[in-house]
Amino acid sequence: MLKELSKAPGFELKDQDGKTHKLSDYAGRKVVLFFYPKNFTPGCTKEVCSFRDSYELLKKKGVVLLGVSADSVESHKKFREKYSLPFPLLSDPEKKVIKVYGSLKEKSMFGNTFLGVQRSTFIIDEKGNLQKVFPEVNVSGHVAEVLDEL
Repeated sequence: MLKELSKAPGFELKDQDGKTHKLSDYAGRKVVLFFYPKNFTPGCTKEVCSFRDSYELLKKKGVVLLGVSADSVESHKKFREKYSLPFPLLSDPEKKVIKVYGSLKEKSMFGNTFLGVQRSTFIIDEKGNLQKVFPEVNVSGHVAEVLDEL
């Protein structure tokens, strides 16, 4: 997992509309980058909807909000439309950025182990440094924690 105050790794990923987003595009702005496991699952839906419901507060603070999962651009488009999400969802199907940010973890389900996306959030300051790292997110109350750090 990345350490606070270290330089945030750069990235280049496509959003739900196929538009490319780079961390460098947001130089001089604060970014909240959150990683989540899978579109349309209960926990992830609750998380993105919590960010959606606080989006205006984040915007007033000048924050850029970006969600990332390994889902396809097409899946992100459907997920974003279904839940009226006002922020981009970035697609990382090869899990390169997810891995660089330390959000790819060994998980187990039904006795099987596999590599999956660990729900985590990073606040990146205006200079591109990691202001705050939330390595393991509990969806309930998480957006309030993020707002407190801003």
